[in-house]
Amino acid sequence: MWNKVQQLLGLIRFSHTVFALPFALLSAIIAWRETPFRPQDLLGILLCMVFARSAAMAFNRIVDRHYDAQNPRTAGRHIPAGLLSVQAVAVFTGICMVGFVASTLLFWPNRLPLYLSIPVLVFLLGYSYAKRWTAWCHYWLSAALMLSPLAAWIAIAGTWDWPPVLLGTSIFFWVGGFDIIYACQDTEFDRAAQLNSLPARWGIKPALRVALLSHVITIVSLLGLYYVAAMGPLFLVAVLTVAGLLIYEHWLIRPDDLTRVNIAFFNVNAVISLGLLLIGMMDIWWMSPR
Repeated sequence: MWNKVQQLLGLIRFSHTVFALPFALLSAIIAWRETPFRPQDLLGILLCMVFARSAAMAFNRIVDRHYDAQNPRTAGRHIPAGLLSVQAVAVFTGICMVGFVASTLLFWPNRLPLYLSIPVLVFLLGYSYAKRWTAWCHYWLSAALMLSPLAAWIAIAGTWDWPPVLLGTSIFFWVGGFDIIYACQDTEFDRAAQLNSLPARWGIKPALRVALLSHVITIVSLLGLYYVAAMGPLFLVAVLTVAGLLIYEHWLIRPDDLTRVNIAFFNVNAVISLGLLLIGMMDIWWMSPR
């Protein structure tokens, strides 16, 4: 049983939860400046994030299993390699979907999370088909992650405001940019399999320029958050540090040398998400003017 659990966690790359969860928590922490803190809200955010992402990732592995088997880079994934059956992953997906909807009840008497849970799940799972019909599929993924700070704010405050919108915008362009970089590894395979991506459509060099532009907008959005949410100087330093890390990420990648994509994808981006959360917490609790 423990081996099966490990296989499932590996299937969904559970460690990659660090890309979205910190932004949901940062949004919640900003909201809690004006809204009373409730432990069940924090638990609800954690459970909803884990269940929603796990359902989406597992569903994606089912939908893409035939393409994964053909791609040398992904042929070792759990379903093509025979480590997990389609039936087992489907059951796991269903459990996570039910767990996500049930977890929204923790925000009661706020009913919006429950009402929005099914549309959110449909949007998250729909990403798995995006590469079949649009080269801009990277931004469907980023829109899915963008929902995390928006949903956390709505769950706590029962409404929306500019801070989660700007935080969500920064995630949209940040994730879209680094997903384009990651997709460069599969350019030739995507073309052969008639799958869509910006590198496959336009080539690696133009795609990397789009990724760079996305990351420039990311920094602009974070600066907007700094101003609108009245954050302190420590958060401003964090934003400037993120700008430096994104510059480093693009320095690592060359159109003719993609050997360091994994370093740029996981290491740098994990530091960005976790670092913004930790420094944002310190800024709000100790250094914010409010």
